[in-house]
Amino acid sequence: MQTGLFIVIEGIDGTGKSTQVRRLGEWFVSHGREVVLSREPTDGPWGKKLRESASTGRLSPQDELQYFLNDRRQHVEEKIAPALVAGKVVILDRYYFSTMAYQGARGFDPANIRRMNEEFAPLPDLLLILDLDVDTAHQRIGHRGDSTNEFEKHESLTRCREIFLSLKDEPFTRVIDSSGTLDEVSARICSEVEAFVKFPPTPR
Repeated sequence: MQTGLFIVIEGIDGTGKSTQVRRLGEWFVSHGREVVLSREPTDGPWGKKLRESASTGRLSPQDELQYFLNDRRQHVEEKIAPALVAGKVVILDRYYFSTMAYQGARGFDPANIRRMNEEFAPLPDLLLILDLDVDTAHQRIGHRGDSTNEFEKHESLTRCREIFLSLKDEPFTRVIDSSGTLDEVSARICSEVEAFVKFPPTPR
């Protein structure tokens, strides 16, 4: 049996997570691995409510946190855990570290949020934090044609970035400079991942 591999890509809005998740998935496929790409919030019932709240008005802090927990529990049970058991590479665009950051910016204790999640959510094998200064991130959000939503206010993103960077000393964390071109960032990510897996992954 091939061992599953669980990779999470995190960072504040505007760092290019979604593009890099897709590119990393393609890199693994090119090395013979079966890949599952996913994101949080999911497209499930709880995730849809969270996505809607970004533009229609945020939920209360307590409800928002509970919705994230409900969405993630379903995600783990129905998608993440089965894929890992099957030996697949699972790559996520956001996970509970985003909940620590964004709900932490609303006043919750990030350490307590982490504890609640780790009661049921597996640790990733590798956490890649795409790091970018908030002003540049805001410029990117504007350039892609989006308006800043309730999750992307400058003060909130500044606090979120601080919480993400507080994870830099975890043994499974790598901080990736996400300034520069997409190709440059992809190269940095693939270099870190290849060093982590020690050799290009191939089917056994």
